[in-house]
Amino acid sequence: MNAVHTRSAERALSGGTWLIVSGAMLYSILTVTPLMAKHTAPEWEWTAPILPLVVDAAVVIVVKLDDVLARLGGHGGRWPITLRWMTGLMTWALNVADSALRKDLVGVAVHSVAPLLLIVTAETGLAYRRAISAALAALETQRQAERERVEQAARERAERERAEAREEREHAAMLAREQREHEATLAREQADREECQAREEREARERAEAAEREARERREREREQREHEQRRREREARERAEAAHREQAEATAREQRERAERLALERDALLARGPAQGKLPEDEARRIVAAAFAAEMKVREAAELCGWSVGWVSARYAEHRDPGAGGAALAIASH
Repeated sequence: MNAVHTRSAERALSGGTWLIVSGAMLYSILTVTPLMAKHTAPEWEWTAPILPLVVDAAVVIVVKLDDVLARLGGHGGRWPITLRWMTGLMTWALNVADSALRKDLVGVAVHSVAPLLLIVTAETGLAYRRAISAALAALETQRQAERERVEQAARERAERERAEAREEREHAAMLAREQREHEATLAREQADREECQAREEREARERAEAAEREARERREREREQREHEQRRREREARERAEAAHREQAEATAREQRERAERLALERDALLARGPAQGKLPEDEARRIVAAAFAAEMKVREAAELCGWSVGWVSARYAEHRDPGAGGAALAIASH
């Protein structure tokens, strides 16, 4: 019998048990509910199905836990047995109570079928599961022993093979060691020759490197001297350029100062002429207005100096305030 047959038997046992439990529960609820309704206060008749449901729920718990314990190979002690028989007897008593009260023996026998079948099925199913678990444990023990015998034989065979392989390796290692010692002797002689040759080449290379390093250092010193000289010339040229730039800036600033002084003298001269006796020419009047604007004079005072109307002077002031309209400074400078 293999695992497939065992699982099939367990499924059949579990399915049959739960089918009987379900049928017994349904039959019990249908049988006990009218009895409970007759022995309950009228306002609480709706609670009649509760008692058979509670008892049947206990039956379900017992059957399920017995199933789990049987699969695990455990035993719950006396209390599970007490609960199992108590729920079975309660179910039987509730189912036959109505017929017993009416002294209906046939009814008692008929209503005893489902509870008794449930009790016997629960006990029988538990016994079957324990027997199956014990048989599976024995079969597993036998298989484990067989596997251990096979593994022991395999280990002994592997040990023999390892011993033979070890002897072969030791013999091959001895031959290889002798070959390595001979090759090592040849290699040492060859290494001595190569070391002597390498030493001679290294000494020649060191002499060549020393000569090259000396030449490189000489070239480096010459290059540093050239760079130093070039930096000195660049610094002198930069200093000369900066001096020329400063002289040019000073000349420009001096020229601007002289020009500003000249414009200030000319403006003061224009403003110092006093009120005009008549209307001056327009170019001269524009210069006077520009000078008065720069001196922040009032429009009326500027009109008195040039002899033109206040409106005309106001228009010129507006032109000076607006850079796009020209300026008095340009007029004075052109003069």
